[in-house]
Amino acid sequence: MSWEVFALRYARRDATAAQHFIGGDPHDGPMPMDYFVWACVKDGRAVVVDTGFTAEVAARRKREWLRCPVESLSLLGVAPEAVEDVVLTHLHYDHVGSFHLFPRARFHLREPEMHYATGRYMRHKHLAHSFEVEDVVGIVRMNFAGRVAFHDGVVEPWPGIRLHPTGGHSAGLQFISVETARGRVVLASDVTHFYANMEEGRPFSTAFHVGEMLEGFDRLRAVADSEAHIIPGHDPLVMQRYPAVSPELEGIAVRLDVAPTI
Repeated sequence: MSWEVFALRYARRDATAAQHFIGGDPHDGPMPMDYFVWACVKDGRAVVVDTGFTAEVAARRKREWLRCPVESLSLLGVAPEAVEDVVLTHLHYDHVGSFHLFPRARFHLREPEMHYATGRYMRHKHLAHSFEVEDVVGIVRMNFAGRVAFHDGVVEPWPGIRLHPTGGHSAGLQFISVETARGRVVLASDVTHFYANMEEGRPFSTAFHVGEMLEGFDRLRAVADSEAHIIPGHDPLVMQRYPAVSPELEGIAVRLDVAPTI
């Protein structure tokens, strides 16, 4: 049941440490953020995790857009038009924005996240800021078209890949565990944005429920074979710790199913 797992970096932004921790950071300094999508590949089949955002959203939100996350999957040998399954960890703009570039895919989502993104809390600008209205409406349309699969609890839609519910950053957040040749790798997505959030027990600044965010760190540890098997959702260190897929993809895509190099 061993899968190959890849992280593909599609955007970045300059930021400071104070922006990434509730309560700021007493030793504030540069702390840039990377944006990723992930792919799990086995026997010619790919399960994609999250879909990134578009160039238009990048320009409006002042993010440095490096490449189309979906079109760039071809660099990993994954043809977007052939992908049948996409896991959406949650519906924030940087995880769902290019969904429309998968013409055949079914989208796997937790139902509480759909309720959250279309419900009462979106009248609060502080919470709504993390969503793009057209993305949310687009997933509603996908649901009416029969292309959304809702999940609750821990499920294993594909042998060796499990979806795990948690909360904190967003109301219906989920993370993914994948059986690989090096053991059970956990794609944390935004359960922990950076290694430091989890390692230091300091939640990220965007939070729906702080207590659930703290408990999410424990859920990651309980599922992964070790902390070295946990992959945070936005940390540039991922690109440094894991080997590039090929010399040509240095700084673009890394393999996560092999041991970190540092």
